[in-house]
Amino acid sequence: MFTSKRQLAVVMLTGALALITSPIVLAQTYPSKPIRMIVPFPAGGTTDVVARIIALRMTESMGQPVLIENRAGAGGAIGADLVAKAAPDGYTILMHNLTFPLSSVAQTLNKRSPFNVDTDFAGISIAVYVPFILTANPGVPAKDLREVAALLRANKNLQYNYGSTGPGSAVHVLGETFKRDAKVDMEHVAFKGAAPLKQELLSGRIQICGDQLSTSLAEIRAGTLKAIATTASRRIAVLPDVPTVRELGYPDLELEGWNGLFAPAKTPRDIIDRLQREVVAAVRHPDVVKRLNDLGAEPAGSTPAEQDAILRRQMDQFRAVIREMKLD
Repeated sequence: MFTSKRQLAVVMLTGALALITSPIVLAQTYPSKPIRMIVPFPAGGTTDVVARIIALRMTESMGQPVLIENRAGAGGAIGADLVAKAAPDGYTILMHNLTFPLSSVAQTLNKRSPFNVDTDFAGISIAVYVPFILTANPGVPAKDLREVAALLRANKNLQYNYGSTGPGSAVHVLGETFKRDAKVDMEHVAFKGAAPLKQELLSGRIQICGDQLSTSLAEIRAGTLKAIATTASRRIAVLPDVPTVRELGYPDLELEGWNGLFAPAKTPRDIIDRLQREVVAAVRHPDVVKRLNDLGAEPAGSTPAEQDAILRRQMDQFRAVIREMKLD
Protein backbone atom coordinates (compact mmCIF):
# COMPACT_ATOMS: atom_id res chain seq x y z
CA MET A 1 0.00 0.00 0.00
CA PHE A 2 1.20 3.51 -0.79
CA THR A 3 1.12 5.85 2.21
CA SER A 4 0.92 9.04 0.19
CA LYS A 5 0.17 10.44 -3.23
CA ARG A 6 3.83 11.50 -3.42
CA GLN A 7 5.02 7.88 -3.06
CA LEU A 8 2.59 6.76 -5.75
CA ALA A 9 3.82 9.50 -8.09
CA VAL A 10 7.45 8.49 -7.52
CA VAL A 11 6.70 4.84 -8.33
CA MET A 12 4.80 5.78 -11.49
CA LEU A 13 7.59 8.11 -12.64
CA THR A 14 10.21 5.42 -12.01
CA GLY A 15 8.23 2.93 -14.08
CA ALA A 16 7.81 5.40 -16.91
CA LEU A 17 11.53 6.16 -16.95
CA ALA A 18 12.30 2.44 -17.07
CA LEU A 19 10.09 2.02 -20.13
CA ILE A 20 11.75 4.96 -21.83
CA THR A 21 15.33 3.99 -21.06
CA SER A 22 15.12 0.19 -21.48
CA PRO A 23 15.72 0.29 -25.27
CA ILE A 24 18.72 2.54 -24.68
CA VAL A 25 20.15 0.15 -22.09
CA LEU A 26 19.47 -2.79 -24.42
CA ALA A 27 21.32 -1.07 -27.25
CA GLN A 28 24.27 -0.17 -25.02
CA THR A 29 24.78 -3.77 -23.93
CA TYR A 30 24.14 -5.26 -27.38
CA PRO A 31 25.22 -7.87 -28.24
CA SER A 32 25.51 -9.84 -25.02
CA LYS A 33 24.77 -13.28 -26.52
CA PRO A 34 24.99 -15.07 -29.91
CA ILE A 35 23.07 -13.68 -32.90
CA ARG A 36 21.13 -15.98 -35.24
CA MET A 37 21.34 -15.09 -38.93
CA ILE A 38 18.50 -16.94 -40.66
CA VAL A 39 19.12 -18.00 -44.27
CA PRO A 40 15.79 -19.07 -45.81
CA PHE A 41 17.42 -21.43 -48.32
CA PRO A 42 19.46 -24.66 -48.10
CA ALA A 43 23.20 -24.58 -47.50
CA GLY A 44 25.37 -24.18 -50.57
CA GLY A 45 23.51 -21.48 -52.49
CA THR A 46 24.73 -17.92 -53.00
CA THR A 47 22.71 -16.43 -50.16
CA ASP A 48 24.07 -19.04 -47.76
CA VAL A 49 27.69 -18.58 -48.88
CA VAL A 50 27.49 -14.78 -48.68
CA ALA A 51 25.86 -15.00 -45.25
CA ARG A 52 28.63 -17.23 -43.92
CA ILE A 53 31.38 -14.93 -45.20
CA ILE A 54 29.79 -11.88 -43.61
CA ALA A 55 28.79 -13.66 -40.39
CA LEU A 56 32.36 -14.80 -39.81
CA ARG A 57 33.67 -11.26 -40.03
CA MET A 58 30.85 -9.89 -37.85
CA THR A 59 31.64 -12.55 -35.24
CA GLU A 60 35.21 -11.27 -35.07
CA SER A 61 34.22 -7.61 -34.80
CA MET A 62 31.17 -7.89 -32.50
CA GLY A 63 32.65 -10.23 -29.90
CA GLN A 64 29.70 -12.63 -30.07
CA PRO A 65 29.05 -15.54 -32.46
CA VAL A 66 26.88 -14.78 -35.48
CA LEU A 67 25.43 -18.21 -36.23
CA ILE A 68 23.95 -19.25 -39.57
CA GLU A 69 20.67 -21.16 -39.39
CA ASN A 70 19.21 -22.51 -42.64
CA ARG A 71 15.39 -22.54 -42.66
CA ALA A 72 14.49 -23.42 -46.23
CA GLY A 73 11.10 -23.74 -47.88
CA ALA A 74 8.28 -21.88 -49.65
CA GLY A 75 10.65 -19.76 -51.74
CA GLY A 76 12.24 -18.27 -48.64
CA ALA A 77 8.96 -17.53 -46.83
CA ILE A 78 9.47 -20.02 -43.97
CA GLY A 79 12.73 -18.44 -42.81
CA ALA A 80 11.39 -14.92 -43.33
CA ASP A 81 8.29 -15.69 -41.28
CA LEU A 82 10.47 -16.97 -38.43
CA VAL A 83 12.28 -13.63 -38.32
CA ALA A 84 9.06 -11.62 -38.66
CA LYS A 85 7.74 -13.32 -35.50
CA ALA A 86 11.03 -13.18 -33.55
CA ALA A 87 11.65 -10.82 -30.64
CA PRO A 88 12.76 -7.39 -31.97
CA ASP A 89 15.97 -7.39 -29.97
CA GLY A 90 18.63 -7.82 -32.67
CA TYR A 91 19.38 -11.46 -31.86
CA THR A 92 17.45 -12.92 -34.83
CA ILE A 93 18.15 -11.39 -38.23
CA LEU A 94 17.46 -12.44 -41.82
CA MET A 95 19.75 -12.69 -44.84
CA HIS A 96 17.60 -12.70 -47.97
CA ASN A 97 17.86 -11.80 -51.65
CA LEU A 98 15.82 -10.27 -54.47
CA THR A 99 13.28 -13.08 -54.08
CA PHE A 100 12.12 -11.38 -50.87
CA PRO A 101 10.15 -8.46 -52.37
CA LEU A 102 8.86 -10.52 -55.31
CA SER A 103 7.58 -13.50 -53.30
CA SER A 104 6.08 -11.09 -50.78
CA VAL A 105 4.07 -9.38 -53.52
CA ALA A 106 2.88 -12.73 -54.88
CA GLN A 107 1.82 -14.05 -51.49
CA THR A 108 0.12 -10.80 -50.51
CA LEU A 109 -1.86 -10.66 -53.74
CA ASN A 110 -2.95 -14.27 -53.18
CA LYS A 111 -3.91 -13.44 -49.57
CA ARG A 112 -1.80 -16.26 -48.15
CA SER A 113 1.30 -14.48 -46.91
CA PRO A 114 2.21 -15.29 -43.29
CA PHE A 115 3.89 -11.89 -43.02
CA ASN A 116 3.84 -8.42 -44.55
CA VAL A 117 7.14 -7.18 -45.93
CA ASP A 118 5.94 -3.58 -45.48
CA THR A 119 5.18 -3.83 -41.76
CA ASP A 120 6.94 -6.88 -40.27
CA PHE A 121 10.58 -6.09 -41.04
CA ALA A 122 13.18 -3.39 -40.47
CA GLY A 123 15.82 -3.12 -43.15
CA ILE A 124 19.47 -3.17 -42.11
CA SER A 125 21.54 -3.07 -45.30
CA ILE A 126 22.01 -4.38 -48.82
CA ALA A 127 25.23 -6.26 -48.14
CA VAL A 128 26.26 -7.19 -51.68
CA TYR A 129 25.14 -6.92 -55.26
CA VAL A 130 25.31 -10.22 -57.15
CA PRO A 131 24.48 -10.31 -60.87
CA PHE A 132 21.53 -12.53 -61.71
CA ILE A 133 22.08 -14.86 -64.63
CA LEU A 134 19.90 -17.18 -66.69
CA THR A 135 21.44 -20.55 -67.50
CA ALA A 136 20.61 -23.57 -69.63
CA ASN A 137 21.70 -27.19 -69.84
CA PRO A 138 24.36 -27.52 -72.60
CA GLY A 139 21.99 -29.82 -74.47
CA VAL A 140 19.68 -26.88 -75.24
CA PRO A 141 20.46 -25.95 -78.88
CA ALA A 142 20.47 -22.19 -78.32
CA LYS A 143 23.26 -19.81 -77.40
CA ASP A 144 21.15 -17.10 -75.74
CA LEU A 145 17.65 -16.32 -74.50
CA ARG A 146 16.50 -14.95 -77.86
CA GLU A 147 17.41 -18.24 -79.53
CA VAL A 148 15.61 -20.17 -76.77
CA ALA A 149 12.44 -18.21 -77.61
CA ALA A 150 12.85 -18.91 -81.33
CA LEU A 151 13.44 -22.60 -80.62
CA LEU A 152 10.27 -22.90 -78.55
CA ARG A 153 8.16 -20.98 -81.06
CA ALA A 154 9.40 -23.17 -83.91
CA ASN A 155 8.79 -26.40 -81.98
CA LYS A 156 5.39 -26.17 -80.33
CA ASN A 157 5.61 -29.74 -79.03
CA LEU A 158 9.00 -29.21 -77.37
CA GLN A 159 8.55 -29.70 -73.62
CA TYR A 160 10.93 -27.47 -71.70
CA ASN A 161 10.92 -27.02 -67.92
CA TYR A 162 12.32 -24.04 -66.11
CA GLY A 163 13.24 -24.32 -62.44
CA SER A 164 13.00 -21.84 -59.59
CA THR A 165 13.54 -21.73 -55.84
CA GLY A 166 9.81 -21.54 -55.18
CA PRO A 167 6.50 -19.87 -56.03
CA GLY A 168 6.89 -16.13 -56.39
CA SER A 169 10.68 -16.38 -56.47
CA ALA A 170 12.71 -14.25 -58.87
CA VAL A 171 13.05 -17.01 -61.47
CA HIS A 172 9.34 -17.83 -61.27
CA VAL A 173 8.41 -14.20 -61.92
CA LEU A 174 11.03 -13.84 -64.65
CA GLY A 175 10.01 -17.14 -66.23
CA GLU A 176 6.36 -16.15 -66.46
CA THR A 177 7.31 -12.71 -67.78
CA PHE A 178 9.48 -14.35 -70.46
CA LYS A 179 6.66 -16.71 -71.46
CA ARG A 180 4.32 -13.75 -71.83
CA ASP A 181 6.71 -11.51 -73.76
CA ALA A 182 8.18 -14.25 -75.99
CA LYS A 183 4.78 -15.94 -76.50
CA VAL A 184 6.17 -19.36 -75.62
CA ASP A 185 5.27 -22.08 -73.14
CA MET A 186 7.41 -23.77 -70.48
CA GLU A 187 6.52 -25.71 -67.34
CA HIS A 188 7.50 -24.23 -63.97
CA VAL A 189 9.13 -26.62 -61.47
CA ALA A 190 9.82 -25.34 -57.93
CA PHE A 191 12.67 -26.44 -55.66
CA LYS A 192 13.60 -25.62 -52.05
CA GLY A 193 16.85 -23.92 -53.00
CA ALA A 194 19.50 -23.19 -55.60
CA ALA A 195 21.67 -26.23 -54.81
CA PRO A 196 19.05 -28.93 -55.63
CA LEU A 197 17.86 -26.88 -58.59
CA LYS A 198 21.36 -26.76 -60.05
CA GLN A 199 21.72 -30.54 -59.77
CA GLU A 200 18.53 -31.03 -61.78
CA LEU A 201 19.74 -28.52 -64.38
CA LEU A 202 23.08 -30.32 -64.69
CA SER A 203 21.28 -33.64 -65.14
CA GLY A 204 19.10 -32.22 -67.92
CA ARG A 205 15.78 -32.83 -66.17
CA ILE A 206 15.41 -29.05 -66.03
CA GLN A 207 16.40 -27.17 -69.19
CA ILE A 208 16.41 -23.51 -68.05
CA CYS A 209 16.87 -21.74 -64.74
CA GLY A 210 18.35 -18.64 -63.20
CA ASP A 211 20.12 -17.61 -60.02
CA GLN A 212 22.75 -15.32 -58.65
CA LEU A 213 25.99 -15.61 -60.60
CA SER A 214 28.09 -17.29 -57.92
CA THR A 215 25.78 -20.31 -57.79
CA SER A 216 26.72 -21.38 -61.32
CA LEU A 217 29.90 -19.47 -62.22
CA ALA A 218 32.18 -22.51 -61.82
CA GLU A 219 29.93 -24.67 -64.00
CA ILE A 220 29.66 -21.96 -66.67
CA ARG A 221 33.45 -21.68 -66.81
CA ALA A 222 33.74 -25.47 -67.00
CA GLY A 223 31.17 -25.69 -69.80
CA THR A 224 28.76 -27.91 -67.89
CA LEU A 225 26.20 -25.09 -67.87
CA LYS A 226 25.49 -22.45 -70.50
CA ALA A 227 24.89 -18.76 -69.67
CA ILE A 228 22.13 -17.43 -71.93
CA ALA A 229 21.55 -13.94 -70.47
CA THR A 230 22.05 -11.71 -67.47
CA THR A 231 19.18 -9.72 -65.99
CA ALA A 232 21.62 -7.03 -64.83
CA SER A 233 21.53 -3.59 -66.43
CA ARG A 234 25.03 -4.08 -67.86
CA ARG A 235 27.21 -6.99 -68.93
CA ILE A 236 29.11 -8.86 -66.22
CA ALA A 237 32.85 -8.24 -66.07
CA VAL A 238 33.73 -11.91 -65.47
CA LEU A 239 31.44 -13.06 -68.34
CA PRO A 240 31.66 -10.22 -70.87
CA ASP A 241 30.25 -12.28 -73.76
CA VAL A 242 26.92 -12.93 -72.02
CA PRO A 243 24.32 -10.41 -73.26
CA THR A 244 21.83 -8.60 -71.05
CA VAL A 245 18.12 -9.34 -71.33
CA ARG A 246 17.62 -5.77 -72.59
CA GLU A 247 20.09 -6.37 -75.42
CA LEU A 248 18.17 -9.52 -76.35
CA GLY A 249 14.85 -7.67 -76.56
CA TYR A 250 13.38 -8.46 -73.14
CA PRO A 251 13.70 -5.27 -71.05
CA ASP A 252 10.94 -6.33 -68.66
CA LEU A 253 13.23 -9.11 -67.40
CA GLU A 254 15.86 -6.63 -66.19
CA LEU A 255 16.40 -7.18 -62.46
CA GLU A 256 19.40 -6.38 -60.25
CA GLY A 257 20.48 -9.11 -57.84
CA TRP A 258 21.39 -8.50 -54.19
CA ASN A 259 21.71 -10.03 -50.74
CA GLY A 260 20.56 -7.98 -47.77
CA LEU A 261 19.92 -8.16 -44.03
CA PHE A 262 16.66 -7.53 -42.20
CA ALA A 263 15.50 -7.50 -38.58
CA PRO A 264 12.02 -7.83 -37.08
CA ALA A 265 9.95 -4.66 -37.08
CA LYS A 266 10.24 -2.53 -33.91
CA THR A 267 13.89 -3.47 -33.42
CA PRO A 268 15.41 -0.42 -31.66
CA ARG A 269 17.00 2.05 -34.05
CA ASP A 270 20.32 1.97 -32.14
CA ILE A 271 20.56 -1.77 -32.73
CA ILE A 272 19.68 -1.41 -36.42
CA ASP A 273 22.36 1.25 -36.75
CA ARG A 274 24.93 -0.95 -34.97
CA LEU A 275 24.14 -3.89 -37.26
CA GLN A 276 24.31 -1.67 -40.34
CA ARG A 277 27.75 -0.37 -39.32
CA GLU A 278 28.93 -3.94 -38.74
CA VAL A 279 27.70 -5.06 -42.17
CA VAL A 280 29.42 -2.13 -43.89
CA ALA A 281 32.67 -2.83 -42.04
CA ALA A 282 32.43 -6.54 -42.86
CA VAL A 283 31.87 -6.19 -46.61
CA ARG A 284 34.64 -3.59 -46.90
CA HIS A 285 37.24 -5.69 -45.08
CA PRO A 286 39.95 -6.67 -47.61
CA ASP A 287 39.66 -10.40 -46.93
CA VAL A 288 35.90 -10.29 -47.36
CA VAL A 289 36.13 -8.17 -50.51
CA LYS A 290 38.41 -10.77 -52.09
CA ARG A 291 36.15 -13.67 -51.17
CA LEU A 292 33.07 -11.84 -52.45
CA ASN A 293 34.79 -10.87 -55.70
CA ASP A 294 35.73 -14.50 -56.22
CA LEU A 295 31.98 -15.24 -56.11
CA GLY A 296 31.23 -12.52 -58.66
CA ALA A 297 29.67 -10.39 -55.90
CA GLU A 298 30.18 -6.65 -55.43
CA PRO A 299 30.37 -5.36 -51.82
CA ALA A 300 27.66 -2.79 -51.10
CA GLY A 301 26.81 -1.83 -47.51
CA SER A 302 23.79 0.41 -48.06
CA THR A 303 21.82 2.40 -45.52
CA PRO A 304 18.39 1.10 -44.45
CA ALA A 305 16.78 3.87 -46.51
CA GLU A 306 18.69 2.89 -49.64
CA GLN A 307 17.73 -0.75 -49.08
CA ASP A 308 14.08 0.16 -48.69
CA ALA A 309 14.13 2.14 -51.94
CA ILE A 310 15.50 -0.88 -53.84
CA LEU A 311 12.79 -3.15 -52.42
CA ARG A 312 10.00 -0.71 -53.28
CA ARG A 313 11.29 -0.29 -56.82
CA GLN A 314 11.45 -4.04 -57.45
CA MET A 315 8.04 -4.65 -55.87
CA ASP A 316 6.48 -1.96 -58.05
CA GLN A 317 8.28 -3.24 -61.15
CA PHE A 318 6.73 -6.71 -60.98
CA ARG A 319 3.48 -6.12 -59.08
CA ALA A 320 1.39 -5.92 -62.27
CA VAL A 321 3.02 -9.04 -63.74
CA ILE A 322 2.47 -11.03 -60.57
CA ARG A 323 -1.16 -9.93 -60.39
CA GLU A 324 -1.68 -10.77 -64.06
CA MET A 325 -0.05 -14.20 -63.86
CA LYS A 326 -1.78 -15.17 -60.61
CA LEU A 327 1.42 -16.81 -59.41
CA ASP A 328 1.10 -19.41 -56.67
